[in-house]
Amino acid sequence: MKTVSVFIVTTALAALAGYSSIASAATPAKASDGVLTTPAGMTLYTFDNDAAGSGKSACNGPCATNWPPLQAEDGDQPSGDYSIVKRDDGKKQWAYKGKPLYQWVNDKKPGDKTGDGVKNVWHAAKP
Repeated sequence: MKTVSVFIVTTALAALAGYSSIASAATPAKASDGVLTTPAGMTLYTFDNDAAGSGKSACNGPCATNWPPLQAEDGDQPSGDYSIVKRDDGKKQWAYKGKPLYQWVNDKKPGDKTGDGVKNVWHAAKP
């Protein structure tokens, strides 16, 4: 009986862990104060040089050092307005309404929006 109980508890925990991973993959960003943010509250941005729906990011190499992509994991699945694009380095990145999402290296704390308007091509992503 003890073995069966351990099996049931272990199976239930594994199922919950899988559900938790699926739930977070379905919502890579949240709306906060009129912009999209990471779950930790960091502002997300879009880049005018990215063509919506192209499935690619135009920000690679040094650009991606300053504008880190919102990385998608291998098991993540597109949902609703969120899609996944493949980057030049082979990694995956989340996109919103076809536009890849990025963070800005100079934002230091949740709520910072210092990347909005940089070079007139970077904009806080709006829901």
